[in-house]
Amino acid sequence: MSFPPLVEPADELTIDEVRRYSRHLIIPDVGMSGQKRLKNAKVLVIGAGGLGSPALLYLAAAGVGTLGIAEFDEVDESNLQRQIIHGQSDVGRSKAVSAKESINEANPYVEVVLHEERLDNDNVMDVFRGYDLIVDGTDNFATRYMVNDAAYFLGIPYVWGSIYRFDGQASVFAPTMADDAPCYRCLYPEPPPPGMVPSCAEGGVLGVLCAQIGSIQVNEAIKVLTGIGDPAIGKLVIYDALELEWRKLRVRKDPNCALCGENPTVTGLIDYDAFCGAISTEAADAAAGSTISVTQLEHMLKEREEGTRDFVLVDVREPNEYEINKIPGSVLIPKGEFLNGSALEKLPADKQVVMHCKSGVRSAETLAIVKGAGYADAVHVGGGVVAWVNQIDPSQPSY
Repeated sequence: MSFPPLVEPADELTIDEVRRYSRHLIIPDVGMSGQKRLKNAKVLVIGAGGLGSPALLYLAAAGVGTLGIAEFDEVDESNLQRQIIHGQSDVGRSKAVSAKESINEANPYVEVVLHEERLDNDNVMDVFRGYDLIVDGTDNFATRYMVNDAAYFLGIPYVWGSIYRFDGQASVFAPTMADDAPCYRCLYPEPPPPGMVPSCAEGGVLGVLCAQIGSIQVNEAIKVLTGIGDPAIGKLVIYDALELEWRKLRVRKDPNCALCGENPTVTGLIDYDAFCGAISTEAADAAAGSTISVTQLEHMLKEREEGTRDFVLVDVREPNEYEINKIPGSVLIPKGEFLNGSALEKLPADKQVVMHCKSGVRSAETLAIVKGAGYADAVHVGGGVVAWVNQIDPSQPSY
């Protein structure tokens, strides 16, 4: 199904722009009119990371006139495996500034607007306002739901993408462009249970997958902006990189959707962290009063070496994570073994159990299981390996 163009065409293209975009101009479906629409378009890309990197570069190369970048983070060396808009010399610098410099090099005719702040309920509406289209490259559920809701309230369509290990998804959510067009909540009415779906930082992602899904997002953005082709409104594109398999599923508008349904219950921005839950209620209860810092752990490890204290330090990450870096003196028992109960057989009954993961989320979840099994004095390490590397042992690689 075709849709009308999202933006009006600019007045003209310069001679230099005609020369630059000539391969677009000779495509009948795009032509001069479509390229002028791209020049007049204002697109906000959320995140200059895995998905945002290829999306920003290709949107710029395509001639989108104004590109906004919503990004507050700095470039880390672990980003460079997939975030191709940044280079080695950018490590430690603002991702937004690094991305802007790359865009200026790729296409000096693009105006770049930086929003170097973390999106939240206080600023998201102001940041979004004035853009024609949003390309969502976020990597957490709380922000995805906030983006969806804010875009809906402002009547702005957006292109969504998601990646994890070898799998990617993409769609276009534009309830204001068609009465039967679904929103993100129609596809995912509720977030997954806390800790059920690891982030890319925990589970990894194939670097080139970012380019594949990011390019799909740009392809859909161009179609929506110019009114050509059949955009993925009401469709979910699923890609399996290992099997080289693409699938396209129909996504229908949910009449009971909390946001865009017949009787909406979400009529304003909500507490998205509470809605998605960083950790479960059980984990939060278990961690309350049973969380130690990496500094405390370092002291405890010294006491264990001296023989004045005894405990078992359990790393609940996956084996491949354990190979990258580890807290000395820890033993590996992955979280999955706690979920199926087999880990409890490996825990000593006469020692305190101290648990950690990468950041403290998975260890809080397993702490609840261990406490429920009767290990009342068990604790977990707030901040996990990340805090250990940053504060205690910076010689180890971070990830």
